[in-house]
Amino acid sequence: MEFKCVRCGSVSKGFLPKGLCKNCGGVLECVFEPPTVRGEAFSGASGFWRYRRLLPQTGSTVTLGEGGTPLHKADRLAEVLGAKTVLLKDETRNPTHSYRDRAAAFVASHAVDLGFDAAVCATNGNMGASLAAYAAKAGFICHVVVPKAVDVGKLAQMLAYDADIEECGQTVDDSIQRAIALASESGWYQATAELNPLVVEAQKTIAYEVYEQWGVPDCFVVPMGSGGTIYSVWKGFMELHKLGVAASLPKMVGVQPEGCAPIVSALKHGSAEVEGRCVASTRALAVLVGEPLQFELARRAIAESGGLALTVSDEEIVAAELQVAKLEGVFAEPASAATVAALKKLRGEGAVSSDCSVACLITSSGLKATDVLEALTKKRKTVGLSLGMSTKEKILRMLDRGDAYGYELWKKLGRTMTRAAVYQHLNELSSKGLVVSYGEGGKRLFKLTEQGRKALAAFDELKALMH
Repeated sequence: MEFKCVRCGSVSKGFLPKGLCKNCGGVLECVFEPPTVRGEAFSGASGFWRYRRLLPQTGSTVTLGEGGTPLHKADRLAEVLGAKTVLLKDETRNPTHSYRDRAAAFVASHAVDLGFDAAVCATNGNMGASLAAYAAKAGFICHVVVPKAVDVGKLAQMLAYDADIEECGQTVDDSIQRAIALASESGWYQATAELNPLVVEAQKTIAYEVYEQWGVPDCFVVPMGSGGTIYSVWKGFMELHKLGVAASLPKMVGVQPEGCAPIVSALKHGSAEVEGRCVASTRALAVLVGEPLQFELARRAIAESGGLALTVSDEEIVAAELQVAKLEGVFAEPASAATVAALKKLRGEGAVSSDCSVACLITSSGLKATDVLEALTKKRKTVGLSLGMSTKEKILRMLDRGDAYGYELWKKLGRTMTRAAVYQHLNELSSKGLVVSYGEGGKRLFKLTEQGRKALAAFDELKALMH
């Protein structure tokens, strides 16, 4: 294999344990010319290894059944966004629920080919979880370097797959430097996504699958951290076009969270490179990268495709995450949901026309990111509490206006629950001394007590404090 530096253009042969250009320290890209074919470019069963002919060759095949993920035509989401066609490339259906399984399968196979018995990977989550699983399958040791900010669900996967885990730094930028040092000192296989050129080669199969499943969309929206993923998809489509398989190319749209957007910032200011490390802060931990090593690749994908880059807020990301789950049954992690948030923003600004076909890359499952799960749990508890309190408060306020029968209260509540449920609330209020009942004409009337009036006053005071 040959590898070309994206910065200085120097070419080197053979796999480099350090993963960077020996001359200038730039990121390397695999120099690989797919076979000249027309028509049917793929062979074999469905899944990642179906595209073996269009990948650098490996003798080994380490697999857990990666690839072959569905492409959902999101009609309900498209209607809400005012778009003709919205496609969701659902990479949550991979073995460890992440698109990084494609890369892990390929680099694990390469590591086995070269006879390595250990690999190191700096990661902010998905790549580490994937590599740990495939290392377990292949039987070699996996050393994972993670930053302090990492999704607990992904860390749990690494632990389950028996990875050797080391924490280094606040963000993955620090972890990458540690992984470089470890690979240099120990001679371990370098599997860090930003440092191993084969990762891009593996991830370009996403484009191959989308083409086979639907064709070439007008736009393809991809979340950006270090910048390699958007280039991976672009490279896949470029190769299909060069081979004469695809007749067109998509515009690539890169999205980053507002709290961590070094690539978008550099492109906005026309910078040739990212200057320094940004102050990174976002709930989308999968793209929490302050110093993107693959900026040049991302810039190239966006520029060559005539695409664009934009940011979305964490609030927009969470809203999109819940919207995609509710409308399409796809639970995406925050970084993935950013693609839908970006599409919504672009439609609102008119930057993407209603008749465009747009594909959004859903890179990983929301089950890996605990922030939205915690938010939903809190919401569920709050809703449960507020509903109970709301019904009792309504009853107390009705009785504050005068004594009433249970049947009257049921009707005033809009008959949204059974009469038995209303009487249950009344019994609970009675047990707390907030209401009392008495007989009149053979029926039970309910009356607010002085304690009940104090409870209403407390409700009012609490509401005032909340505003």
